[in-house]
Amino acid sequence: MRTILKPSTRNTTEKLSSVKGHSVVSVRSIMPEGINVFVCGKEYYLPFKGYPWFRTASVVDVLDVSMFGEDAIRWNALDVDLEIECLEHPERYPIIMKRYPDEDLSRL
Repeated sequence: MRTILKPSTRNTTEKLSSVKGHSVVSVRSIMPEGINVFVCGKEYYLPFKGYPWFRTASVVDVLDVSMFGEDAIRWNALDVDLEIECLEHPERYPIIMKRYPDEDLSRL
């Protein structure tokens, strides 16, 4: 795997990761309510409500994304792996995370 840092047109730094020179993944933008991720030629919006791991993560950790095999992406520092299938069809894969048994998820 080869990793390249490249200046973005959005005035941030994008980390690009390619596997066998074909698949590319990068975080395109970090916004108040979520992040945009570019994977294999498609862009996906990951709202913090559905992907709470990114809400309090550092910018450096969010930008540190790479391909994980041919069909998933990984944030090493956050210990988060997401299959591309779940990005394409989030309705099929509800992500529910509780840190504590009595945690109220409605506030997320």
